[in-house]
Amino acid sequence: MFDVSFTELMLIGVIALVVIGPERLPKVARTVGHLLGRAQRYVTDVKTDIQREIDLDEMTKLKKQMDDAASSLQASMRETAASVQEPMAQARDSLHEASASVEDLIDQARSEVGPTSGSARPAKAAAPAEPALASAAASAATTPAPAVSPASNLASDASAPADIGVKEKPGNLT
Repeated sequence: MFDVSFTELMLIGVIALVVIGPERLPKVARTVGHLLGRAQRYVTDVKTDIQREIDLDEMTKLKKQMDDAASSLQASMRETAASVQEPMAQARDSLHEASASVEDLIDQARSEVGPTSGSARPAKAAAPAEPALASAAASAATTPAPAVSPASNLASDASAPADIGVKEKPGNLT
């Protein structure tokens, strides 16, 4: 703080000894020491308070920056979610339209084929959650099983090779 050399301190001490006297000099020195200590603590406290205020301002600025970044991120996430939901809704609508179209085609094909001999028209099954499963189930329901008569069965047995992988029962050889 002050640039005081040892010789200057000696000069101040000699003058204080002469002016104050040897009896009161230790008491005055102690009082001056306490006052200097209090002054140093006061200066330190003021510096600490100023540093705290500076840190608080910096923290407030940092908090504001973080809040801005968070709100920007939220806005970006909302925008991204909206941009993803729009094509998903369009795809869902397209799938529903395709499913309805397939069901219309199935109904049309059923009406063209007409009722099969002796069997009632199968009831419409509840639509599965997946449109692909709905179309597979619909095509399986509308595919007629090939009509096999016993006479055609015998004719196919005679012309078929013997080792087709079908095991015959020993009592059914004709």
